[in-house]
Amino acid sequence: MSHPNQPYPGQLPPQGYPQYQQPAPPPKKSHTLRTILIVLAAIVAVCGIGGALMTKGSSSSSSSTPGADPTKPLPGLNTPVRDGKFEFVVTEVQSGVKTVGDNQFLQKTAQGSYTIVSITITNTSDKPQSFSPTDQYVYDAKNRKFSNDTAAAINLQSDTSLYASVNPGNKITAQVVYDLGADSVPDHIVLHDSMFSGGTTVSLK
Repeated sequence: MSHPNQPYPGQLPPQGYPQYQQPAPPPKKSHTLRTILIVLAAIVAVCGIGGALMTKGSSSSSSSTPGADPTKPLPGLNTPVRDGKFEFVVTEVQSGVKTVGDNQFLQKTAQGSYTIVSITITNTSDKPQSFSPTDQYVYDAKNRKFSNDTAAAINLQSDTSLYASVNPGNKITAQVVYDLGADSVPDHIVLHDSMFSGGTTVSLK
């Protein structure tokens, strides 16, 4: 039996009677977590591809000679080359030198053996330029990079083995010293007019 105040089907309930409310629909499942997982997977994939490309690029660059055109033979001794505002000519290479300096107070012994590279540098610009031995690098036959040994250069008692200012049109001669390991054979030198230049490569063989 129905309640006396309960409306018939299709009949509006009397005023003051509590209306029947349909249950709210269940909340839709959120796709936020799925979206986050998809984005993270995409980021990982992109990073993996980028890392592979960087590894490939670094491996190929490490096997190449800095400042050199791989399609052309390297210039050698007594051949003028240019980088920036300087013209360089490598005139002599001395290898296997154990000590530098003329006396016991100005003498230094190599950890391996010294390679001394003699270079003439000409300022081809219209302004003074500074030559820095620390911007010149020697590479051995295994393509290992060596910086100059400033302390050994001091013992050579040559001002141009250190820093030098070169006026326009002037030329200096520098001896740059490198302490190479016992198993190292000097292969080429990369010469720079500054630490920011691309460099030019000369064969030392």
